[in-house]
Amino acid sequence: MTRDPASPIDDQGLPRLEARLHEDLKFLCWPGKDWVPAREGVSDVVIIGGGMCGMVAWLALKTGGIHNMRVLDRSPEGLEGPWLTYARMETLRSPKELTGPAFGHGALSFQAWFRAQFGTEGWDALDKIPRPMWMEYLQWYRQVLDIPTENNVAVDLVEPEGDLLRLHLSGAREESILCRKLVFATGRDGTGQPNIPGFVQGLDRKYWAHSADKIDFATLKGKRVAVVGVGASAVDNAAEALEHGAAEVRHLIRRAEMPTINKMMGIGSFGFTAGYARLPDEWRWRFMQYSFATQTPPPHGSTNRVSRHPNAYFHFGKAVQTTVEKNGAVKVGFADGTAYEADFVILGTGFTIDPLSRTEFGDAASDILLWQDVYAPPADEHSRDLGRFPYLNDDFTFREKVPGTAPWLSNVYCFNYGASASLGKVSGDIPGISEGANWMVREIAARLYAEDIDAHWQAMLDYDKPELDGSEWVPSELVTDDKKGKVA
Repeated sequence: MTRDPASPIDDQGLPRLEARLHEDLKFLCWPGKDWVPAREGVSDVVIIGGGMCGMVAWLALKTGGIHNMRVLDRSPEGLEGPWLTYARMETLRSPKELTGPAFGHGALSFQAWFRAQFGTEGWDALDKIPRPMWMEYLQWYRQVLDIPTENNVAVDLVEPEGDLLRLHLSGAREESILCRKLVFATGRDGTGQPNIPGFVQGLDRKYWAHSADKIDFATLKGKRVAVVGVGASAVDNAAEALEHGAAEVRHLIRRAEMPTINKMMGIGSFGFTAGYARLPDEWRWRFMQYSFATQTPPPHGSTNRVSRHPNAYFHFGKAVQTTVEKNGAVKVGFADGTAYEADFVILGTGFTIDPLSRTEFGDAASDILLWQDVYAPPADEHSRDLGRFPYLNDDFTFREKVPGTAPWLSNVYCFNYGASASLGKVSGDIPGISEGANWMVREIAARLYAEDIDAHWQAMLDYDKPELDGSEWVPSELVTDDKKGKVA
């Protein structure tokens, strides 16, 4: 009889693992020496986002000896990131063995956390990581490292103040705070927003939702549900509707065929992680545009979760053009002149990357340099979506569209999905997140050190702790024969 891998077998497993982790960290002299000169009332780094990206960034900074920082997250504790909110897949797509945010510490990996509770047998029986379990792991990650995340705190606006940044907050004990460096560890929509197609403009909100919205699926029981798109979020939301008793769910898909191959997975390697950002623009654009054009298919398990229902349908070549209320329902019109009537529409249309949509930047959002400002692709590689990605420096910082208009943007780090066009998949996806954090933190440390170079030089001049106290040797005279110049 196979044991349920979701049932813990060893109540002492996690305490032992935690003791091992803390011992390993002690052996590695963690946290690193605090070397940044303090500025009263100023945080050296503020991280926006307390999910996976924000936590591994905090760990990397602490490892590098940058201690004076704050982590802010607008969500309640335990709901950081998408995992228990709008993410609705049963399991993660990533292989279970990936180390993710472990940052080189085996005892901090998901595998170690899982094995400590469920043993080797449970690990071997596990196929993919259940989504809620991944969030349990991330909550443990926060607890075991004692990451001081401030929940229910939102950054509403960022403004320059001299060589500092002033962050205007809501939900915090202060109305605003000052920092030197700001990290946007804000996930999939970190430099954009949900993609809302124009065809729902004017349609009453009670008839539609985006896949990132909070949806009461129980209200869809017995209803006809149309899901626009066939990406991962689209099929996950379709499955939720079906499992809550929807009368039927129809995927309305613009493409003529189902995407089946994840092209980026085929080239994933440390070489790609390390080398992508150094490629010329035409190659970086080519890789990302091809990935966008071919589209990442929904996971195998998620697709089967939908198709096992006899009242689920996949309709290809159905590009939605209009949605109109008609007798308490929605008439969906297609580009081919046909139409379909649904009771509710779910938009599985993903997210846009558009810094102009981020209120945190205020009017300065228009000063951010985008790929469309820099690179004109060949006609057969056109991509409006890709053109809206920020064109970042190689240290994750934003660039000004016009030099001198917003120099403070060089103190803001884009450690989220928005960095992928410039730097690759190192700031949001599980496979490369630790490498990305290490890369970004080295750059932050270098900048902080250079900015304080006078203080570091003075510290060197002032340092007067002797290593020798004079007892280690006895001085003696060298006696020579003055006539012959020889030692006597």
